[in-house]
Amino acid sequence: MTMHPWEQPPAGQAAIAADRVFQALPRIATDRTFLRGPYMEDFDAFADLVTSDRGRYVSGPLTREGAWDDFIQLTASWILRGCGLWTVEHQDDKRILGFVLLGHETGDPEPELGFLFTAEAEGQGYAYEAAEKARNNAWNALSFDTLVSYIDPDNARAIALAQRLGATRDPHKTHDACEVWRYARPEVAL
Repeated sequence: MTMHPWEQPPAGQAAIAADRVFQALPRIATDRTFLRGPYMEDFDAFADLVTSDRGRYVSGPLTREGAWDDFIQLTASWILRGCGLWTVEHQDDKRILGFVLLGHETGDPEPELGFLFTAEAEGQGYAYEAAEKARNNAWNALSFDTLVSYIDPDNARAIALAQRLGATRDPHKTHDACEVWRYARPEVAL
């Protein structure tokens, strides 16, 4: 793997400034994981996911440069929109399990709950724990009016997770060849 110059972590005062921004991002605990803002060092794990065959469900597989563009857009979203990409790490050993997104990317008609996890983390409930906390954050802390997941119709695991989280398929909408899975806004806070 070739690390490009723009992937290098900041140093000196830039590192201090970046850490101040990072510390201001919400950190959410589940029973076994933490959702936290992404570090520069998390990019390799993100790139491994979206440049591999697993990336086919998120407009990929991407090139490493395309992965970087996505990573910085989803990270910058915190500053511009108050939400963005979370790194999901295991509480005990701090390994990266995957990523959860609350975002409104270019071209998206509605804010999205997105999730992308490593093969090793699948089937253990981590994605459900993290996505449930992110969904609740959208309703409670951010007061979203609407929330959807844009899911490739061939991505059975993501569809099953969305259903488990209470989403239903919107039969009247698609977005970029994806199905729109809609989360009903709860009448009371979760």
